[in-house]
Amino acid sequence: MLVFRITPGKDLKNEIGSIQKKNNLEAGIIIGAVGSLQKAALRLADEEIIDIEGPLEIICANGTVSPEGIHLHLAVADKTGKMTGGHLKEGSLVNTTVELSILEYEGTFKRIMDPETGFKELVILN
Repeated sequence: MLVFRITPGKDLKNEIGSIQKKNNLEAGIIIGAVGSLQKAALRLADEEIIDIEGPLEIICANGTVSPEGIHLHLAVADKTGKMTGGHLKEGSLVNTTVELSILEYEGTFKRIMDPETGFKELVILN
């Protein structure tokens, strides 16, 4: 398992991409992230992208990472406890810290365009 601390002001999605490259990670499962964000950029289920101003606490984060991309779902709570969740987009900036845990998978993850969904979907190679 790989564990990292992402520091204030960093873009969460970009930092995960940097971690993937630096560690030559062919297949990883993001099993959690604990910390806070200054703001979050999320794609909702209807594909609308929203920006949420913080401070925000990360409540839940999980997904996959490969050389072909990051697929992370994130739930955050604002100062009143209201939660919002969606697909992580660039522009989600760390507030005080994010402690990120990635479990390495002993295969390879690829993302291939699926004509049925219109998205690059996960293909698992062993």
